[in-house]
Amino acid sequence: MKNTALTDVHVALGAKMVPFAGFNMPVQYSGINDEHETVRNGVGVFDVSHMGEFILKGDRAMDLVQKISSNDASKLYDGKVQYAYIPNETGGIVDDFLVYRIDEKTYFLVVNASNIQKDWDWIAKYNTYGVTMKNISDETSLFAIQGPKAAEALASLTDIDLATMEYYTFKKGTFAGVDNVLVSATGYTGAGGFEVYVANEHAKAVWDAIFEAGADYGIKPIGLGARDTLRLEMGFCLYGNDIDDTTSPLEAGLGWVTKFTKDFVNAEGLKKQKEAGLKHKLIGFELMDRGIARHGYGIVDANGNPIGRVTSGTQSPTLKKSIGLGYVAIDHAKEGSDVYIEIRNNRVKAVVVKPPFVK
Repeated sequence: MKNTALTDVHVALGAKMVPFAGFNMPVQYSGINDEHETVRNGVGVFDVSHMGEFILKGDRAMDLVQKISSNDASKLYDGKVQYAYIPNETGGIVDDFLVYRIDEKTYFLVVNASNIQKDWDWIAKYNTYGVTMKNISDETSLFAIQGPKAAEALASLTDIDLATMEYYTFKKGTFAGVDNVLVSATGYTGAGGFEVYVANEHAKAVWDAIFEAGADYGIKPIGLGARDTLRLEMGFCLYGNDIDDTTSPLEAGLGWVTKFTKDFVNAEGLKKQKEAGLKHKLIGFELMDRGIARHGYGIVDANGNPIGRVTSGTQSPTLKKSIGLGYVAIDHAKEGSDVYIEIRNNRVKAVVVKPPFVK
């Protein structure tokens, strides 16, 4: 079990700690519902330092990114971030990730914690371009300060104009007295906010400064439990639940970041799948009756015939109803269709809805 630089801080704050992606992580502090509401309506801080960070540098760095990424990195400019996935050779997904363009020869990749080594090995395998690769995951801390009051709460800490920062962009500047800090606005909660990347040696000081600056805004530490309910209300995929090595990115609704205008790993295979027509689709659903859909539960039609499976499910703190994501046969994927979730030998009616669940 790995620890982040602030594990002791979370324990001292009374966090419930759980193993997650090989790390000892805070799942909740005051309670998932309270933390969820804090982020939706105010401002909260996630320690997501378990995430992985790679730097790709060299004359042909973009060529390497283009090869391993589904999206088109040629559209990036300095200070722009792009969401993409890393396709495998068999129609599945190695990981979903973020690409930051530092400059024309330098790219900063942010990957999922559970896939750090897998992603590194995969990218290295395709590095026939002489690109210098550096894995800075173990020396980097990452805080996500999320919520509608985030910009206001952090304004006194930085020379970066947070209020005007556009979604999926980043800037470097002084933050909490530390120089050359990378601050981005990518967000996994749908509530707005920023991500702050700092070296581990500055993590405690920056964390303390954030809470001091945000005290008047009711800032709170937030655990992975609320991170999951917040992202699910937005219909955002979680690797290992909704997408993995065996799921089709096209069936997962990631066609919008699949650019067939360039060459990338398994582009031809995915193109053929698209042309042949998809057999399944990742849908959102709301339960009409009591119950909570969990990962792995079966989805059936009105006659009890299997048509798919649940990949994520929770009780939405905002909507006060049970929501979820799951793959179903394509002819049951239309918005407004009735499906049934198998919960403890009961068939619970649900309706297909288009995410985000919370507009």
